[in-house]
Amino acid sequence: MSEQILKLPEVTKLTGLARSTIYKLISEERFPKQIKLTSFSSGWIKSEVEHWIDERIALSRELGAV
Repeated sequence: MSEQILKLPEVTKLTGLARSTIYKLISEERFPKQIKLTSFSSGWIKSEVEHWIDERIALSRELGAV
């Protein structure tokens, strides 16, 4: 199965995070790292971003149950 690649505007829309927040989380190793597509372009693997979102939802539900 082929993976779908998201560009930054799609990632910001999907996560609700600002560009600067995404790059900050990447530097802290708390968000999926982008992949290099060309020398001038990069993107994120959609399934990795969706998995990150699912983890945030699960964590939120666990914290809310306390």
